[in-house]
Amino acid sequence: MAQATTQTVSISIPDKSAFSWKNLWIALAIITAFEIAVNAYERAFAFSKGLDYFTPEYQTYWMSILYTELILEPLTLIALCSWLWVTRDRAMENLAPAEELRRYWNLGLFVVVYTVLLYWGASYYTEQDGTWHQTVIRDTDFTPSHIIEFYQSYPIYIIAGVGSMVYAMTRLPAYARAFSVPYAVLVGSPLMIFPNVGLNEFGHTRWFMEELFVAPLHWGFVMFGWGALAILGTWLQACPRVLELIKQVYYGKPATPPAVVLEDPERTTKMELCEI
Repeated sequence: MAQATTQTVSISIPDKSAFSWKNLWIALAIITAFEIAVNAYERAFAFSKGLDYFTPEYQTYWMSILYTELILEPLTLIALCSWLWVTRDRAMENLAPAEELRRYWNLGLFVVVYTVLLYWGASYYTEQDGTWHQTVIRDTDFTPSHIIEFYQSYPIYIIAGVGSMVYAMTRLPAYARAFSVPYAVLVGSPLMIFPNVGLNEFGHTRWFMEELFVAPLHWGFVMFGWGALAILGTWLQACPRVLELIKQVYYGKPATPPAVVLEDPERTTKMELCEI
């Protein structure tokens, strides 16, 4: 068991490319292009091919998308988490400070991508769904709006959120052996919107009701959506360790060794580490 609580070592300052925004901009560009294409598809075929579930055109233009989503999304989640687990750091007690700092940077970018995807799913497409069902009488639970909102946009942000959490657990000492409550809420609360879809569809099938966001049937969406505010607690928890690493890497000040962080991750959340 490590006896020292801090360490002072000679560290080479990492290259600026280690903290590049490039991957984030590429990811956001791909997301934006994808969502624009999805929206264009909706505008082209929602009213022309998506008003009658029992027509062959509906099966071709909409149900085929649903079947593809139901296959690809679970496989993507399994593949991502499996890759993160297989490539995990098996010697985090020897993690270099500059590398740990770089991994916190990558985690931050991962969370930004997650929050952007969360906006598209839980805000944009959810608001669009309310407008659609205030306009069109549904003849199936798998409406064009639901196929995009519930079965595409929700699973995609869930994949990103769970993936970011697995990344933290497999690459950062502070998360490897401890459970972060705010991070769990940040990922888990919006994730619970997806099971809430089942309650929503049961209610709309059983009762004819106006599509109002204030309807009790929709309260679960709001409650779980507000759980995304746990991002504030997530960053508050991570910032002391990040600042400690910055002071060590760039100013040569002592910092808690990774081996100690593994055994006592709570010590990295203390606010006195933020003192300059």
